[in-house]
Amino acid sequence: MAGQFAKPRSDAYETRDGVKLPSYKGDNINGDTFDEKSRIPDPNRMIRAYCQAASTLNLLRAFATGGYAAMQRVTQWNLDFVENSEQGDRYQELAHRVDEALGFMEAAGLTIDHPVMSTTDFWTSHECLLLPYEQALARKDSTSGLYYGCSAHMLWVGERTRQLDGAHVEFLRGVANPLGIKVSQKMDPNELTKLIDILNPTNKPGRITVIVRMGAENMRVKLPHLIRAVRGAGQIVTWVCDPMHGNTIQAPCGLKTRAFDAILNEVRAFFDVHEQEGSNPGGIHLEMTGQNVTECIGGSRTVTYDDLSSRYHTHCDPRLNASQSLELAFIVSERLRKKRMDSQRLTA
Repeated sequence: MAGQFAKPRSDAYETRDGVKLPSYKGDNINGDTFDEKSRIPDPNRMIRAYCQAASTLNLLRAFATGGYAAMQRVTQWNLDFVENSEQGDRYQELAHRVDEALGFMEAAGLTIDHPVMSTTDFWTSHECLLLPYEQALARKDSTSGLYYGCSAHMLWVGERTRQLDGAHVEFLRGVANPLGIKVSQKMDPNELTKLIDILNPTNKPGRITVIVRMGAENMRVKLPHLIRAVRGAGQIVTWVCDPMHGNTIQAPCGLKTRAFDAILNEVRAFFDVHEQEGSNPGGIHLEMTGQNVTECIGGSRTVTYDDLSSRYHTHCDPRLNASQSLELAFIVSERLRKKRMDSQRLTA
């Protein structure tokens, strides 16, 4: 079955049982059904995508203000995960500390009825890939005179579209949104500083987020050079780790998947390099879902290659399920807590 599932955007065509058709490029362009009609690009899909995005944002706004985001729900998530996790004992203390903090806040008067405890802000982000879509949603702010890309709060330029003289970079340098730059092991340090300068000539803090995706081994070898180049240029950026996209593999059954251990190793490498270089890790980008899917192998509730097809729901990239996401969050929390305690001991 090798080659049955093409990589969207990467391969122009895919072949099944001797039939060759254009690859599925995402719902904004064509369909994933393997027939000639479905694979024809349809511009009306971008209009439907806009309507779908608007509906999704309205749902998120309702959740964000309707109590679904209440801090007390963290307790429920923690307890459920800890009780059912093989590593429950390791995470029990962390979960208990979160619960203690919430209890203190409630005792101080921040009860569940307080808006701070029941509402939250959220922001959206996606790759600036389909320029006709992005251009149609660009608007000029009447108060500041600045242009904004209104399809998302933060737009980012990808590995395939970050050419210094390319149309995507030209579009992004003209909007005032926060911007991301996706970086793999192929990125030359000098090219990165040139790209940052084009997109942020005034070196405004918060404007640029460098999203690193290259696998654990490359992270340890390549990332230090990128950090040093950016620091040497005096540029202000936020460094974020994307441990998902550099670890995509093909399972024996032909499905795309990612190994939890490979994802974890890249996260650890990201933190190790920043600690070594004296710089600050700014965040982690994960592809995840709250559903109990079987798309990434591994984790404490081990998902095997044989399990993949049972609940494989993604049309594109394999996602961590709820248990795997929480496990990774607890591992990162442990690391951050240990670093904080070490710093406190040194200060003392």
